Amino acid sequence: MAASQTGGRGAPPTGEGEGDIAAAEALVAQVEAGARAPTSSVMRWLIVALCLGWSAFQLYIAYVPFDQFLARVFHLTFAMLLAFLCYPAYREPDGRLAKLLDRLSGGPRSALAKVPVYDLMLAVVGAVAVLYLWWDYEEIVMRAGLPLERDIWFGLATIILLLEAARRTLGPALAILAIVFLGYCIVGPWLPGIIRHQGVPLDFLMSDMYLSDTGIFGVPIGVSVSFVFLFVLFGALLDRAGAGRYFIDVAFSLLGHLRGGPAKAAVVASGLTGLVSGSSIANTVTTGTFTIPLMKKVGLPAHKAGAVEVAASTNGQLMPPVMGAAAFIMAEILGIPYLDVVRAALIPAVISYLALLYVVHLEACKLDLKPVPRSELPRFRQTFFAGLHFLIPVVVLVWYLVVLQRSATLSVLLAIEAMAVIMIVQRPILAWLTREPGTPVGQVLRDGVAQGLQDIFEGLINGARNMVAVGIATAAAGIIVGAVTITGLVGRFVTLIDVISFGNIYLMLVLTAITSIILGMGLPTTANYIIMATLTAPVIVQLGGDAGLIFPLIAAHLFVFYFGILADDTPPVGLAAYAAAAIARADPIKTGVQGFTYDMRTAILPFIFLFNTDLLMISGVDDAGRAVWIDDPIHLAWISICAVAAMFAFAAGLQGWFARACKGWERLALFAVAFAMFRPGFLAPYIPLMGRIEVQALALALLAAIYLWQRRTAGPGRRPATAG
Repeated sequence: MAASQTGGRGAPPTGEGEGDIAAAEALVAQVEAGARAPTSSVMRWLIVALCLGWSAFQLYIAYVPFDQFLARVFHLTFAMLLAFLCYPAYREPDGRLAKLLDRLSGGPRSALAKVPVYDLMLAVVGAVAVLYLWWDYEEIVMRAGLPLERDIWFGLATIILLLEAARRTLGPALAILAIVFLGYCIVGPWLPGIIRHQGVPLDFLMSDMYLSDTGIFGVPIGVSVSFVFLFVLFGALLDRAGAGRYFIDVAFSLLGHLRGGPAKAAVVASGLTGLVSGSSIANTVTTGTFTIPLMKKVGLPAHKAGAVEVAASTNGQLMPPVMGAAAFIMAEILGIPYLDVVRAALIPAVISYLALLYVVHLEACKLDLKPVPRSELPRFRQTFFAGLHFLIPVVVLVWYLVVLQRSATLSVLLAIEAMAVIMIVQRPILAWLTREPGTPVGQVLRDGVAQGLQDIFEGLINGARNMVAVGIATAAAGIIVGAVTITGLVGRFVTLIDVISFGNIYLMLVLTAITSIILGMGLPTTANYIIMATLTAPVIVQLGGDAGLIFPLIAAHLFVFYFGILADDTPPVGLAAYAAAAIARADPIKTGVQGFTYDMRTAILPFIFLFNTDLLMISGVDDAGRAVWIDDPIHLAWISICAVAAMFAFAAGLQGWFARACKGWERLALFAVAFAMFRPGFLAPYIPLMGRIEVQALALALLAAIYLWQRRTAGPGRRPATAG
């Protein structure tokens, strides 16, 4: 059931690098849920009460019809309060900001152990500024678009404190970007011609940013209210029940005995965790605590062990149904069913993970790693059935989402209900099975139920704390979306990108990818996606159309989303790489560079599915601009086979190893085969009597021929003992 049941024989080693693991976990706490743990019982219970209240409110509005705008107002109120109570104003205790605040507050104090008075004041002022919209709601509706002076002042207070909350929870990047876009709204008349606009008066700016649903309370935070919170809460409950460790143990029991088994288990465990987790950093620490020491134990260098975990964990955000919360926002922005987003994202996500498994296998071959003896691993059957009940809520979620095609809200609510029942039931059953002889059964069952309720209690708290950064990010990103909307920046941005790229569609895509990665270094994936979806996704579609190429809008949105994810392991920021490096005792820059190298297979996917939309299960676009889906199962099977084979060929060429170490011409041949299978439409016109399918079949045959050639020419002296 919980971790204690599946650990048993062959549990990952403990005690190794406990200080480094603690440092990585502290990084997750700081980034994901706020590192502050006040010693004051009043402050602790205030934070607990706010977390429980937020979770209860979100569950209530999921069951009972509620005004959408007011729901967003209360959502942001909880997020603002918890941001100032859980996240300190500074992270470096010896920095200039820390010293200044210490002087203002009367002496040095721990930023994590005490909530200073100024944070309490900021929390209250921020909450009041947001709740003003609820207090004066009817009057605001009646004077729509005509703000009073007090509306402007409350709006300014909300924006300023929201930017400070974003700085605390997400770092300075998003706050700086939001300030730049706000400034752009005001100074428009004084800018150069290509980006000049008539300017937005302050009262109009506050009306759009604060009083309407085009700015702070726009689509991004609306999706956070409707879907994201419930999925994050579901993931928190699942993790609290012990499912995270169960996924890890199952992966180890299934794959640990293979060559490079711990690394392969890390990939599978991170993929399973990524199904319900929206955080690559938390995923890295959750699974990396167990997988990285074992990868090092079987001979993988420290920086590569960390890099495998980073690559696997960042890719967790590609996995439907959660996709780091972006799936819900994407569906809302595009105005398409959520299930269509999941459908389009499925094949690229699966082949990306299969390719990472293959990359790990190639590394194991290059380094001649030995498998872990089965005697040191948990038994698969015992491990799998011990925690089988953890799959019930996941099955409920997928069944209602995919098979019955119910709404995401209803599906995750039913999954949460199933999870709550399991959390209450599993503890009494476990206690009864492991009770000491002579212990009263009634007492054992009561204690078990109490433990189950305690798990639910802590899951509700963890879910709310994990949502603080997401709630603040979506609200702050709404400022940027609002600025783009009210200034008409997209049209100017199309012209600007067209000029910079000289009208070349390929150069434009490279520039867009680089921009997404750079922005992603300082932004969470969700905020990065919102900004890039607003600015560059429409540019991709329009400039592609000008070049005679028809890109489905969802393909353009997935393009910018993928490159935003890659920033999590891209130096010099790459927080996931820092977390993995702390556990592995490796250099974080070296770990990040190696992780990005492993993720090169993910980096080429967006370029491929933009020009070959078969990978998204899309055959084209109709006259209304809607995607035309591929429904033929045989066609889909062929697409999947070719995509996996092409990705394996690309990975082998990149790693320089297939059946043996590759020569230069063999690597080039593998890249050519991968290109032919990914872009058969490009080559078909140049090969007589061949269409797309024939080109792919020929490429598959060539791939098999290269493999057989290498097997035949491989000798005992051709395999290096180690290779980088």
